[in-house]
Amino acid sequence: MPSPFPAPLLGRFRRAGVVAVVVIDDPERAEPLAGALLEGGVDLIELTLRTPAALESMRRIRRAFPAIGLGAGTVLRPDQIAEVVDAGGSFGVAPGLNPSVVHAADSAGLPFAPGICTPSEIERAVELGCTLLKFFPAEPLGGVRFLKTIAAPYAHLGIGYLPLGGINARNAGDYLREPSVVALGGSWIAPREAIAAGDWALIRANARAVSDLAKSLRGNSNA
Repeated sequence: MPSPFPAPLLGRFRRAGVVAVVVIDDPERAEPLAGALLEGGVDLIELTLRTPAALESMRRIRRAFPAIGLGAGTVLRPDQIAEVVDAGGSFGVAPGLNPSVVHAADSAGLPFAPGICTPSEIERAVELGCTLLKFFPAEPLGGVRFLKTIAAPYAHLGIGYLPLGGINARNAGDYLREPSVVALGGSWIAPREAIAAGDWALIRANARAVSDLAKSLRGNSNA
């Protein structure tokens, strides 16, 4: 059975309430991006494996900020698990539910959150031993209302959700108020264009706004 998210890491997700989901095209942007997010109060990053620069960017962030909560997103193939571990990733996330990838994460001891959008996928993920699931694409599926409905039959199992897709500064609070949401994934915090342009002030401001929102709604320090 795959390794569930360990309690300390899951607790860190709950306290933070938000994970910055980022796409990096140039590894030179990695360290200043992570610094801007940390200065804004966001210390969890899901760095998606969508560009050739992703793994090198992970290595750079891990070296510069060893205490940061750094994971890989868009993990689509089993062979990527070893690459993520080698690059310093401490968790993995996928948009869908691929049992082969889940098993590879198990073998590597990498906490992994597969993507789900139906009750059947939730049941398959539970069968595979997963305890944190990515709810994707959140808003196109129906947002918090839809999540509450499909999560209800499994609430007694202690399953948590990481919603992503269409979440922004306007609706983030709706997700943070939902008990089944461990943390939300925010791609608006550090938009790809802002990273490419080096607009660290914008990224810091976005991170601070959502960090303060999470703190106010959940009563937790994001440190």
